[in-house]
Amino acid sequence: MHRRTWIAMILAYLIPGMGHIYLDRRQRGAAFFGIVTFLFLFGLAIDGSLYTMIPGNLLSVLATLGSMGSGAYYFTARAISESHGAFGDVKSITYEHGKMFTLTAGLMNLLLVLDTFDIAERGKP
Repeated sequence: MHRRTWIAMILAYLIPGMGHIYLDRRQRGAAFFGIVTFLFLFGLAIDGSLYTMIPGNLLSVLATLGSMGSGAYYFTARAISESHGAFGDVKSITYEHGKMFTLTAGLMNLLLVLDTFDIAERGKP
């Protein structure tokens, strides 16, 4: 794998769309940045929270790994929640929907990392 591929994939993981921008797919990168950012922030805004691992619960581990796919967004939100209190209100009717939005943002960003790999290695249009 080329150095360019590694850089693009790391950038794509850390900041959604940045790997595409690095690979001169600026419009695509900007669109992906907007979509993933909206999903993640909207999920938190409607009282969603971040998944956390519960020992012995495989689904919570998988959901947490999926949420971590949003890269810097996840780790920044996790740091904020640890210092200023957790996001989300379990009593809110939109709590579970918000969690799904943050999970969807992470899973989509992981797919975008694979897309940057495909572009960098195979020259996908």
